[in-house]
Amino acid sequence: MQISAYPTDPLVEKQAYLQQIHMSEAWDVATGNDSIVIAIVDTGVDLNHPDLMPNLVKGINLIEPGQPPSDDNGHGTNVAGIIGAAANNDKGIAGILWKAKLMPVKAVENDGTGSEAKLGEGIRYAVDHGAKIVVLSLGLNKYSDYMSEIVRYAEAKGVLLVAATGNEGNSVKYPAAYSTVLAVGGMAADRKAHKLSNSGPEVDLVAPWDVFTTAIGGRYEQKDGTSMVAPQVAAVCALAWAKYPWMKPYQIRSLLRQTAEDLSGNGWSPGTGYGLLRADRVLKDPYSEHMYKRNDRKEQATPISVSKTVSGLFENGNDPNWFTFEAPYDGSVKLELELDPKEEIAVTHTDAGGGVKDYSLSAAVPVTMPVKKGKSYLKLQLKNAAAKRKLEFKLTTSFEIYKDAYADNGKQYKAYVLPAQSQTLKGTFHRNNDQDWYMLPITQTGKLSVRLSVDTNRMDPVLFVQKRGEKGKTIDEGGEGESEYFPETDVYPGDYYIRVSNAEGYIPPITGEYTLAIQYKPKLLDPNGPHDKAYSATVMQPGTKYQGLLGKSGGANWFSVNIDEESLVELRLSGIPQNIRMTMSTYNGTLKPIDSVTNPDGTLEARLSQLWQPGVYYIRLTADAAFDDRFYELKAEVKPLVGGYADIKGHWAEAVIKQASGRKIIDGYDQYRFMPDRPITRAEAAAVLVRGLGLTKQKEVRYTDVGPDHWAYPFIAKAAQAGIIDGYPDGSLAPDRYLTRMEMAAMLARSMKMSGKQRGASPFADVKETDWGVGILKQLKAEGWITGFPDGTFRPENQATRAEFVTLLTRTMN
Repeated sequence: MQISAYPTDPLVEKQAYLQQIHMSEAWDVATGNDSIVIAIVDTGVDLNHPDLMPNLVKGINLIEPGQPPSDDNGHGTNVAGIIGAAANNDKGIAGILWKAKLMPVKAVENDGTGSEAKLGEGIRYAVDHGAKIVVLSLGLNKYSDYMSEIVRYAEAKGVLLVAATGNEGNSVKYPAAYSTVLAVGGMAADRKAHKLSNSGPEVDLVAPWDVFTTAIGGRYEQKDGTSMVAPQVAAVCALAWAKYPWMKPYQIRSLLRQTAEDLSGNGWSPGTGYGLLRADRVLKDPYSEHMYKRNDRKEQATPISVSKTVSGLFENGNDPNWFTFEAPYDGSVKLELELDPKEEIAVTHTDAGGGVKDYSLSAAVPVTMPVKKGKSYLKLQLKNAAAKRKLEFKLTTSFEIYKDAYADNGKQYKAYVLPAQSQTLKGTFHRNNDQDWYMLPITQTGKLSVRLSVDTNRMDPVLFVQKRGEKGKTIDEGGEGESEYFPETDVYPGDYYIRVSNAEGYIPPITGEYTLAIQYKPKLLDPNGPHDKAYSATVMQPGTKYQGLLGKSGGANWFSVNIDEESLVELRLSGIPQNIRMTMSTYNGTLKPIDSVTNPDGTLEARLSQLWQPGVYYIRLTADAAFDDRFYELKAEVKPLVGGYADIKGHWAEAVIKQASGRKIIDGYDQYRFMPDRPITRAEAAAVLVRGLGLTKQKEVRYTDVGPDHWAYPFIAKAAQAGIIDGYPDGSLAPDRYLTRMEMAAMLARSMKMSGKQRGASPFADVKETDWGVGILKQLKAEGWITGFPDGTFRPENQATRAEFVTLLTRTMN
């Protein structure tokens, strides 16, 4: 059995990431590559580190020209150890490359910060001084034409750029985001994209997040982040070039993509790209010029990035290539092709919105397609169906975001006019040097606040607010990806301009959206005028809502109500602003206090219910803090008492209820309620019958659900003695079950000693001859005790109401 090659360095067991990317199997094929130079554009390298010295070549210090590129931060030394710490030297760890040529290019300050200019200069130096691979474990959120040109220069010179995506859990940084840069994210221990690893359409693959590597001062340390991921990929690329020295950078990228271990199950995803770096597969699996060779049908479409360069192959004129990509927003995708200039490609685009459109694509004529957010499909096929030879191609996709609904508002005089209210809107920077102006025409004094937030670190938002004719205020306190806030400020009638822009230097369109949240709270005027004293109280009409506000600290609003007859008055104060405590107090005509209530914490209303005799009454409203940006509402419901109840006036059974209540046959509920339309229970019905009929004799009853301690036991015992009520076969009475209209009729018939009649037809359309109570209904109808409903029905299974029961009982008593 073959034993895999593995270094003997004393700390190698701490390098768990080597097992995760299967380095031992890869080392069976190649252990180093000292025929090419790998440039590390970073903070420099510890030039005296014993584990790095054997593999270092001359570099440059761009921060302090003329000085050696020594590392005064540690970051560059961390990167160098992952790539090329010498192996089998009885020292420390082993790099992925046991032998290498590492060129330190110091382009980053000792605090880890760097400028775009120095970064670009470092890349160009590396390219011009023989580097084949440039490792960029750093990045910027901002696109620039300058850096894009340098990236193209490296590609043209046959130099591979490998860059970290970044560690903010946001958008991929540049230069990793450029189409020809190998963009590397981080994989967590659960084999998913690390939560802090930047993701998006530019990600190519991932590697382990945690490493153990070299540190300045000849030391070693544990490190993590995408900065430690990119060098793993760069080193494996060097091993690939050791095996395939004829390859070009795009082929190396294709090799790593096609050999990556798919972590998403979908081929490509914005979190993990094509998957986990597999060093063993890179060196052992055969390279395919046509990594997408099984994508000749739509259902086999290969997922690709919406912003990357990929390579593929047409086997002949009848070989279609199907791809699919996810557009992160509405917008457009540009297709650029590198192919034999004589050939043209037929492109069929199936958009996420369902539209299908054909295009003609060639090396000379790119195509820009509108896309909807979501999954699109591309079918690419040679127009020359008779072509017999194989044709390799490179396809570059680049995405641009949609123009928002407010566009053409790039100048103040073109400001988009918004309604004068609170609102939230989304916008984009869809063109070079884009900025958006909005205008809020305020006609009423109030308060204004504005929050500007973004969904990508590629924006550094700036907010500007100005009233026409006055000096404006610029808010730029946060950095990239952070929100800006114009604090709540008093505003007065006039036109207020709001400008949304990016910080200086953000020129091209940006893939991302900003959110502008405007809070405008107009200062309202109390519609009731001054009513801060009892003598100026607003006279209320019952049932009408009255709005008001308390714009003065310590102030009060007074209202009055005239009561003509004894009434239950229900006062409801609603619409209380958040975090405000309001107190509602009542007084009689001589301003003697009656009662008061304050809304409980967390509630926005308060209620009072009182019985008032005829006269004038006052309501006083106060609050623990002034407010003038929204109205409270006060309403008085006045319910005159009839028979001692506030809810029977005008009811069809008003007279009967008043009579029965006066004779103490039936009771009401609290708050002067009779609730005439509430269903009556069997126990309540027994109590009403016993009182109405004056029954006094009772017998001992035994029901499974009614004991001597039940409130209705005496009534049930007397009703049972009179043969009016009985239980069910299972021994229960179900005292709290609602009575049906058929049961009501039967109970009242028994109270009158009626046994029912069998002759004659059923008197109601919905009562059958086979129904258990049909005989009783026949007799009650024939003798005029019941009439039923106008449609000829009795509705025997409907629940009997309190009003219906007391009405039928009163008839029998009379």
